[in-house]
Amino acid sequence: MGECRPLGFLIGLPFAVLALLLSLVGVVIWIIGSTISCICPCCVCFAGLANLAMDLIKLPVKVIQWFIGQIPC
Repeated sequence: MGECRPLGFLIGLPFAVLALLLSLVGVVIWIIGSTISCICPCCVCFAGLANLAMDLIKLPVKVIQWFIGQIPC
């Protein structure tokens, strides 16, 4: 990714901000899910919920990378 594509970054920025808000929700879900799965290991569904929350946390970076990749050279 040695090329600079500022247009893709600027277009994707509002969507990345929305994804950032979703990632904050993901942080809360991850903390709750991790705590519950540590307290009661029989609750496997909470571990899956924590993994889903990690995907939400990574979402802003994925959104920006997707928008930058859509802009041709």
